[in-house]
Amino acid sequence: MEWLNFIIEPFSYPFMQRAIIVAMTTGFVCAILSCFLVLKGWSLMGDAISHAVLPGIVIAYLVGLPLIIGAFASGFLCSMATGYIKNNCRVKEDTVMGIVYSGMFAFGLVLFSKVDTEQHLNHILFGSVLGTTHSELIQIVIIAILVSLVILIKRKDLLLFCFDPVQASVIGLPVKLLHYGLLTFLSLTIVASLQAVGIILVIAMLIAPGIIAFVLSKQFERMLIIAVVVAMLSSVGGTLISYHFSASTSACIVLIQAAIFILAQSYRLIMNYQAR
Repeated sequence: MEWLNFIIEPFSYPFMQRAIIVAMTTGFVCAILSCFLVLKGWSLMGDAISHAVLPGIVIAYLVGLPLIIGAFASGFLCSMATGYIKNNCRVKEDTVMGIVYSGMFAFGLVLFSKVDTEQHLNHILFGSVLGTTHSELIQIVIIAILVSLVILIKRKDLLLFCFDPVQASVIGLPVKLLHYGLLTFLSLTIVASLQAVGIILVIAMLIAPGIIAFVLSKQFERMLIIAVVVAMLSSVGGTLISYHFSASTSACIVLIQAAIFILAQSYRLIMNYQAR
């Protein structure tokens, strides 16, 4: 009965109901996208865009636009700038991303320090899933459904693009469209996840499910399923634990995913040892 109360009690509060829906929704879309990021090697790209949205959020607040519009515009600008510099400079892509996102994040911090606002920086950096409003919930669900549907429909094209862009170009796939489309979906997903996990921890949500699934499976379809299951379980579990122990929700979610990764990697090492 104690375990049953542990699970059921939080659902009696409307704010917890919204929080769990938000956590599951963001976890689902992040899990799907994380599989492609892991295969493509774009882990740092997610980190770059998540940090680069800060100046867009501040500027949107100053001009009176919805914060989600500013966040998306800033994140998309970061991804486009990274691609342009990479194609017109001898510097490697990871170095370019480091320069661009650190510069934009620093610019956002300067703007934020000069703006008189009631919004606390911790809510932007670390998220506030328990404080999600009804309107924010609707925004998150719409973005998550849109991104998830498009990615799942075009998953075969995106998979080939991630594995071998040259082969994808040879058979006639629009490589540039897939490239910038994936960056756009990444920006949208980060914007949708900001309310739940914030700028700092969104990168973990975008990497952990995919890398766990990659360790446990060699088939892409199964990899997608494992990633989604891991993300959903960790999202619900982390939200419930944060409620009972008064801890950061996003941190609890990421800690569970980190623990699952350690277990998955340990299992894989044991299996490889036994197979020798």
